[in-house]
Amino acid sequence: MKLKYIVKIIVITYLFFGITNSFAENKVVYINMNKILSESKVGAFVEKELTKLHETKLGSFKKTEEDLKKKEIDLISKRNILARNEFDTKVKLLNEEAQKYQAERRKWFDEIAVKRNTARAEVLKSLDPIITNYFEKNEISLMLYKRNIAIGSSELDITDAIIDELNKKLPSIKLN
Repeated sequence: MKLKYIVKIIVITYLFFGITNSFAENKVVYINMNKILSESKVGAFVEKELTKLHETKLGSFKKTEEDLKKKEIDLISKRNILARNEFDTKVKLLNEEAQKYQAERRKWFDEIAVKRNTARAEVLKSLDPIITNYFEKNEISLMLYKRNIAIGSSELDITDAIIDELNKKLPSIKLN
């Protein structure tokens, strides 16, 4: 009878330590994708180029906006001088010009968003084999995104290592 209990205790102890040991071997890490997309060479390059494009076009939009405001002020000042039909025609033309400007501005913002999304997708596509290689090399079991973690040890953060690898493999991309 004692032998039966001793065997049970040994089996239970073995199972307990065996299971605990297998859980201890799982390596879990986390990664900050926002940091990768903003601090890697390619991410910084994309952001810089898109910002430069955006600023250039915004200057053009600001000039067009000022011209439209000047035309509006000029038209308002001539309100009592012009004939009613002529004034209405000029107001209609100014409104059409303003609508055309708004459509062009909206189209530009949509184009910038598409370029940003395309560049981001290309960076993420290039990032996939880098992360896979890092996983295999370091025998990682699970990766989480930093935005989904409340608190985590900085030792588990692999973001900087991934940024270094990405900088070596993809220093820049072509924006369309």
